[in-house]
Amino acid sequence: MATNKFGLGRGLADLQLAKGAIPDISVLTGAERVVVKQIPLAQIGANPDQPRKTFSTEELNELAASIREKGVLQPILLRTVTGRPYMYEIVAGERRYRASKLAGLNEIPALVKSLSNENAMEIALIENVQRENLNPIEEADAYKNLMTECGYELGDVVRLIGKSESYIRNIMRINNLPESVKTLVASGEISASHARTIAVADNPEDLAHKIISEKISVADTQRLVNNGKKAGKCREKISKTIDPKIVRDMETSVTKNIGAPVKIIERRGGAGQIVISFATRIQLEELIKKLS
Repeated sequence: MATNKFGLGRGLADLQLAKGAIPDISVLTGAERVVVKQIPLAQIGANPDQPRKTFSTEELNELAASIREKGVLQPILLRTVTGRPYMYEIVAGERRYRASKLAGLNEIPALVKSLSNENAMEIALIENVQRENLNPIEEADAYKNLMTECGYELGDVVRLIGKSESYIRNIMRINNLPESVKTLVASGEISASHARTIAVADNPEDLAHKIISEKISVADTQRLVNNGKKAGKCREKISKTIDPKIVRDMETSVTKNIGAPVKIIERRGGAGQIVISFATRIQLEELIKKLS
């Protein structure tokens, strides 16, 4: 199992169960007893490796209103840090932390666990992608980081996240898009399906703006990408003319074999002619016999 790779194993599962617990209790996670307690917001800082970079103001305000009425029902996950202007760093639950500040709280219920940088990144990535609260760009980055930073194979990600291999591969295509197009995807101006489709195109920026201005469907976008590939292949074939030296060698070889002067003429698009010259009617008849 991928979650055993860095020693999380049962500890991570226990943490998931404990997140809804009442504050001020102790939770046994593996060999470590993790205390759920109230932590001052002033002592908490955001995780720089948090996969989620954008937070909806409207959603935060809604959550803040709920917190004012009911409180924080689910503890956030923190780890202790040193050399920072704060004592604790958020591993999971930054949205609840931000909303609590908006709600005017001074403290927040939290699980505090000792975690390495790698373990903290791993849990943050897993927690976010399993909750499905990432935009397509953040999701693509999360899968990429699970593989490059945490040492996961594609099969590990598939089993861990519960999505198909083709889905993971397709969403990770978005990492290849230019930054200008990623911004359009993150803002929701073009959909994840559109983004996956144009990620393999030669001109994703042009296609992205065309999708927005002309409100093109995913199916029509796919046709544009396919047509562009075909046109590109045709242009490639047209641009690759036969090397003049090779043409002369061909002419010499055929001339020798048939006993008459041969001229090869290549035209645009790869078409052309083979011109055979003859001096007498007898030579013509001999050539016809050979060619037949």
